[in-house]
Amino acid sequence: MAKKTIEDVSVSGKRVLVRCDFNVPLDANKRITDEKRIVGALPTIEYLVKNNAKVILCSHLGRPKGEFNDKYSLAPVAARLAQLLQKEVPLAADVIGPSAKGLASALKDGDVMLLENLRFHKEEEKNDPAFAKELASMADLYVNDAFGTAHRAHASTEGVTHYLPAVAGYLIQKEIEIMGKALDNPERPFVAILGGAKVSDKIGVINNLLEKVDALLIGGGMAYTFQKALGGQIGNSLLEADKVELAKELMAKAASKGVRLLLPVDNEAGDSFSNDSLHITVHSQDIPDGFEGLDIGPKTQIIFSAEISRAKTVIWNGPMGVFEFDSYAQGTRAIARAMAECDGTTIVGGGDSAAAIELMGYAKRVSHVSTGGGASLEYMEGIELPGVAALNDK
Repeated sequence: MAKKTIEDVSVSGKRVLVRCDFNVPLDANKRITDEKRIVGALPTIEYLVKNNAKVILCSHLGRPKGEFNDKYSLAPVAARLAQLLQKEVPLAADVIGPSAKGLASALKDGDVMLLENLRFHKEEEKNDPAFAKELASMADLYVNDAFGTAHRAHASTEGVTHYLPAVAGYLIQKEIEIMGKALDNPERPFVAILGGAKVSDKIGVINNLLEKVDALLIGGGMAYTFQKALGGQIGNSLLEADKVELAKELMAKAASKGVRLLLPVDNEAGDSFSNDSLHITVHSQDIPDGFEGLDIGPKTQIIFSAEISRAKTVIWNGPMGVFEFDSYAQGTRAIARAMAECDGTTIVGGGDSAAAIELMGYAKRVSHVSTGGGASLEYMEGIELPGVAALNDK
């Protein structure tokens, strides 16, 4: 069901509470070290300003555990927003107290303010109705633009929707449209690449994708459990011994659905978990004792890249190896490059793969890099996200 967006409602003259994801990294001097999330929120904020809304922004930052703590103040975010928007963005000293309510009631059309960190109240994560009602009482309309927290039913993502008309901002709209179409009605061939450390983190995703994709490529640490299930020798590689039977079942399910499930044929292995370990390239089922697989090998990079280049829709979630080590980043880089060169719809599903494609300089060349880590995974699992479900239908 399509959700209403900011363009489907009248915002002029209205007080609009916007849930953003300003959970940005700060250094020891409270300087923002990566402002992607702030920049990502600008289209929605600018649309509201241009259309004469009175804008009340809110977000969490870090884990202040339900109490006021200056270390987690949103002050650096308010200052940066003021520069980017070229207008004052006052920061309330509280969330639902006299400062917040005073600033909110004084807003003029086109003004912007920011509430202090939502998680200074433990009621936020508990989705406390009284707290949600207080938040909602400052506004006439609610906009959710924080996909990264849409998988959590918190007061600011789900609770407020019981008291206000609720619509999607541009970021959430883009996530629902691009990811939604890929999962529900993809152009084929539809290829998914999964990596990351553990099979256990991705069971739901694999099960859901096996109903939808033409090919599933598995790399990263999770691949070694599958190799073990095939009777391979994996040396000291990452293994979830209690998931070997599950890996066999998933491979059988893929076969019964006619999905091509591709595993690495060669790996880069090291004699220790470090960038300068002794480095060998080996057959994936023949990793010697004393060595652990830390990346996919050159042949696998070619095979996986060829699959991606033929695809019309590709979703990638999870690195192919320990890309933080330069010696073991080639596999992840090859996938990032293949995604950038693919003519189809290319989606990077948040988390480490988003960080990797950004780091490797290919982010601008893919169709969509998801702004949510856990939220993208749950979306790929086919789980309804409470923060999205709660928005008004068109």
